[in-house]
Order: sequence, then structure tokens, then C-alpha cells
Amino acid sequence: MFHCSTADKIKSMNNKLRIGWFSFTCCEDSTIIFTELLNTHWKNWKNSIEFAHAKVLKKSPEIIPEMDVAFVEGAITGDKQEEKLNNIRQKAKILVAIGSCAVVGSPSNQRNFFNRSQLEEIKPILERFKYKEKVLKLSEIVKVDDVVPGCPMNEQVFLQIMDKYLNTNPLSFRENEATEKSSEETSDVPKRK
Repeated sequence: MFHCSTADKIKSMNNKLRIGWFSFTCCEDSTIIFTELLNTHWKNWKNSIEFAHAKVLKKSPEIIPEMDVAFVEGAITGDKQEEKLNNIRQKAKILVAIGSCAVVGSPSNQRNFFNRSQLEEIKPILERFKYKEKVLKLSEIVKVDDVVPGCPMNEQVFLQIMDKYLNTNPLSFRENEATEKSSEETSDVPKRK
């Protein structure tokens, strides 16, 4: 037996998949593809999804709400971004890395391969904007459940993942969440801070 959160109760009442779309350091080409896919698929999706958070589409709260699936585009370049990503992971039952920067860190991580001279040249910028020493892909910080590779994202893979979660019984999200929480409590593996 497990405890159902408010988001779980809302989902079971209206049976919609609560999704969020988030963007970090990247060119946001996958966000553009996503909005184009909405134009094409909205008629089929409108009764099945609810946007819990999607600044590209509507005013979204600063506080990250609970959701079923978080689609996250971009690499992580600063501590505030890392904190926000951890918060998203905490609030989402499923996290999907979207696009090359989120999945492999590139091309946003080009500075990770700079020589000493190049790093010295950009050091004032890194300090001014409080950037991390290294650019990180999402899986270096949080558990990623699915990935959509490409720059921009591979539309067919994204649509397959959307279909997979649209056709998943809402109870299975809650069952997976309860199982993961109990295994986290017994795990001795330290978490990244």
C-alpha cells in the first residue's frame, strides 16, 4: 500500500497525463519541434494531457508542481539550474531527457574540452554568470527514465515516448514511484549533491 499525492488524485479524477516542459542551456530547437508537434497532434492529445508547467505555452508557476512526465531539454551549466533540475526530478514520476544537450551534453559542453588558455579567456564570464566548471548532461545529476536524442530531437522517438506514456495506466506511475521510494530507502548508494 502507498500514499497517493494530490497530483495522483487529480490525474485519476480527470485521467489526463500531467506533463511539464523545461528548458536549460541549449538552442531550444526541440522546444520549437515540440510546439510544431502540438499543432499537428493537439486534436488527438487535448483530452489526454494537461500542462502542469510549460513556459513556452502559458504562464507557469515558479514553484514546480507535481507531474507525471517532465520533458527536459538542455544541459546544466550552473548551480541554480542543477537545483531546479533536482526539484523537477523530485516532482516528476518520469523524467525524459530531450535533445542532444540533455542526453549527451553536447554541443553545449564544448567548453569542457577547451585548453588551459581558452579556459583562462572565458574564466571572467564563468565567474560573472556563476557557471559551473563543467557543463553536465542530465544523467550526471538525476535519474533519467527515457531519452529522445538529436539536435533537434528525433520527432519519431518523441512521438513513441508520448504514445507510451499516454497509453500507460495512471496506477503504474504510482506503483513505480512507491517501489522506487522503498528501494531508495534501503540503498547504500550515495546521491550526488
